[in-house]
Amino acid sequence: MARCTAPVRGHRSAAAAADCPACGGRYGRSGGYGSYGSYSDYSSYRPSPTPSSSVNRGGGSSGQRSSKPRWSPSSSGVWYTTEEVRTLTPVRESVESLAVSQPDLRDVFLCHAWDDRQGAAKDLHDLLEARGVRVWFSEKDLGLGVPMMRAIDKGLVNSRVGIVLVTPAMLRRLPAEGVADKELSALLRRERLVPVVHGTTYEELEKVSLLLASRAGLNTAEESMAAVAAKIAELVAA
Repeated sequence: MARCTAPVRGHRSAAAAADCPACGGRYGRSGGYGSYGSYSDYSSYRPSPTPSSSVNRGGGSSGQRSSKPRWSPSSSGVWYTTEEVRTLTPVRESVESLAVSQPDLRDVFLCHAWDDRQGAAKDLHDLLEARGVRVWFSEKDLGLGVPMMRAIDKGLVNSRVGIVLVTPAMLRRLPAEGVADKELSALLRRERLVPVVHGTTYEELEKVSLLLASRAGLNTAEESMAAVAAKIAELVAA
C-alpha cells in the first residue's frame, strides 16, 4: 500500500499532492489549488521530528532563540532556546532556594582546566564580574595542586551554581583527574551544574564523559562568550 509523503515532504502545493503515491490519484496531477482538498484533509499530518543529529545539545536547534524564561527581566534583550529554558529551569529553582537559605554564597563557581586560567576561563570570569556576578575562581580562591573534583565540591559548597567550562584542555584533564561518572552524577542530581562548551563539541565530550555530555548547557559555537555570560548572570540573579 502506497504511503503518503505529507509527513516528510508536506503537501504545500497541488503539484506536491499530485506527486504523492498515496494522494496523487485522489487529487489528480492537473488540478490547481481548487482540487488540492481542504485544510481538514491534511490537518492530521505533522512534519517529521528534526533528526537528533541536527540538534545542538548546547541549546537546541541553531538560530532558534525565541523563548524567555520567567527569571529573565522583561527589559532584557537576551533570548533562549526552548531546550535552554527546560535545562536551566531546575537550576534556577535551586538558585532561588539557596538565595533564601544561604544568602551569603557566591553566585557562581567556575570550574575550568588549569591551562585555561589565563584564557577562556579568565574571559568568562571577567564578563561575569562585569555584570555584577560574584564568581568563585581558582585564580583568586584556590591554591595550586588541589584535585579538580575536590575543587568542584568546595566551589559548589560555597556557590549557588557550578559552571564547568568544557574546552579541549578540560577534555585532556578530565581523564587524568579520574572524574568518575558516579561523582558527576551526584553533582548533576543537585541541579547546580551547567556545562559551557567552548572550542570543542559535545561529541568530543562524549568520549570523555557520557554523563556530562548528556546534560544540555550553553555553547559558544552557537553564541558569543558575552551572550553566554549574560544568560548565566540572569540565571543567578537574586
